[in-house]
Amino acid sequence: MRAPWRLAALAAALLVMALAVSAARLDLDDDDDSGVLDELLAVEEEAERGGLEDDGGGAEAVRRAQSMVLVLDNDNARRAVEEHAELLLLGYAPWCERSAALMPRFAEAAAALRAMGSAVAFAKLDGERYPKAGAAVGVKGFPTVLLFVNGTEHHYTGLHTKDALVTWVRKKTGAPVIRLQSRDSAEEFLKKDQTFVIGFFKNFEGAEYEEFVKAAVTDNEVQFVETNDRSVAKILFPGISSEEQFLGLVKSEPEKFEKFDGTFEEKAILQFVDLHKFPLITVFTELNSAKVYSSPIKMQVFTFSEAYDFEDLESMIEEIARAFKTKIMFIHVDTAEENLAKPFLTLYGLESDKRPVIVTAFDTTNGAKYLMEGDINAKNIREFCLGLLDGTLRSYQKSEPIPEEKGIVEKVVGRTFESSVLESPQNIFLEVHTPWCVDCEAISKNVEKLAKHFSGLDNLKFARIDASVNEHPKLQVNDYPTLLLYPAEDKSNPIKLSKKASVKNLAKLIKEKLQISDVETVAAAAPAPAADSVKDEL
Repeated sequence: MRAPWRLAALAAALLVMALAVSAARLDLDDDDDSGVLDELLAVEEEAERGGLEDDGGGAEAVRRAQSMVLVLDNDNARRAVEEHAELLLLGYAPWCERSAALMPRFAEAAAALRAMGSAVAFAKLDGERYPKAGAAVGVKGFPTVLLFVNGTEHHYTGLHTKDALVTWVRKKTGAPVIRLQSRDSAEEFLKKDQTFVIGFFKNFEGAEYEEFVKAAVTDNEVQFVETNDRSVAKILFPGISSEEQFLGLVKSEPEKFEKFDGTFEEKAILQFVDLHKFPLITVFTELNSAKVYSSPIKMQVFTFSEAYDFEDLESMIEEIARAFKTKIMFIHVDTAEENLAKPFLTLYGLESDKRPVIVTAFDTTNGAKYLMEGDINAKNIREFCLGLLDGTLRSYQKSEPIPEEKGIVEKVVGRTFESSVLESPQNIFLEVHTPWCVDCEAISKNVEKLAKHFSGLDNLKFARIDASVNEHPKLQVNDYPTLLLYPAEDKSNPIKLSKKASVKNLAKLIKEKLQISDVETVAAAAPAPAADSVKDEL
């Protein structure tokens, strides 16, 4: 059993670690505080096991430390939401890696908000252990961060960082704008090293100022700050002009300052922030993946390489990115992070590609993909980007090599889909399959039986394509297997046939749709060596 004075000292130390953040300096060093919540959890576990005794001081100190983060269960979860005007809740599961990664950030955010004087209460809930409580308060996955303001639920979808959480909570609880009125407060604020919007307004009033505040309330991610002192504004944005009001975006990256030149309207301000808040090159991570996908910049150029290979390219790509700012988003994906890179490379069919650097592009408006061919240099990348913008790039489609032999069921690949299916003078029966499809093997056997049955008809061809490694813009299939019949006279409107139909019924449908008589079918099947057995089954 630990000595009581040690328990008291431990609890007091935890409390100091969690709360001793001065109001002037809001940032916490990762090395100092990353384990706050984990240590609180450890103290709680020991208390639950009966390892902590009340000696008149030790247990009380432990309770004070624990009080920073409420522990919810089936009995008190709903009551906690109802009793606290503002409650920030973390729903987690012990086995969830993302929960474990978020816990210290959650603790840092709680400590920072408490140091600011925020009235927000903090709680955690083991959603796996208490599923009833989780369902009652809206925890539907792990991790989940919810903010309840007077019982109204707000679901957090931002980055899992302390600063992002703090900014979001402050905005949702009535502090969307931080007012800085001294040089010291401005210099201290800059130490946070975060992206923020600076607004200079002489009197904090007027239509332009009201639109600025509206934008600050609407935006959930970027901190807005304001001042009416030009010397303070110059510390935050040295290039501030002499207008009566000014707005700019400040980032912690080479392209640090962005001046707003638009009309002071909420919509225009929000669009400005959305277009400029990313760095010249965004390093793709699990934390920012959702923000990359939802970026308003729809043209995106990806560079795939290991980090050390990218070091030689970074300055060159930054210069190119500067020229295409707000038009193309540039993203680097570290191929050493297989969980990040492989899904993208698989999308292009390049998961086995051994090139040290691969440059691709993606248009999120229509899902079109592009692959840069040739050497990786400034001239080629710039031309690739220009072609992406003006629409002259040919979209990239995955394709296997062109097969040398055709067989009774012709193998179609991405490169031959146009000639073998769309431009063929024949009627085409096409089977679209994938290796992982449960029903595909059985359907493939039925297709082969049909191909033998109709083998003598010159105007009917049976074919199949593996959609996992072959693509074509005019083959949009999401369900496998899919059976399509392309009539010779109208290849633009293929007929979808039921994959649940028997071989006999499929043969009947083919004859009906293509107006093939029984006489033609019998005559076509007669020369085939196995025609009798196929005919019997049909």
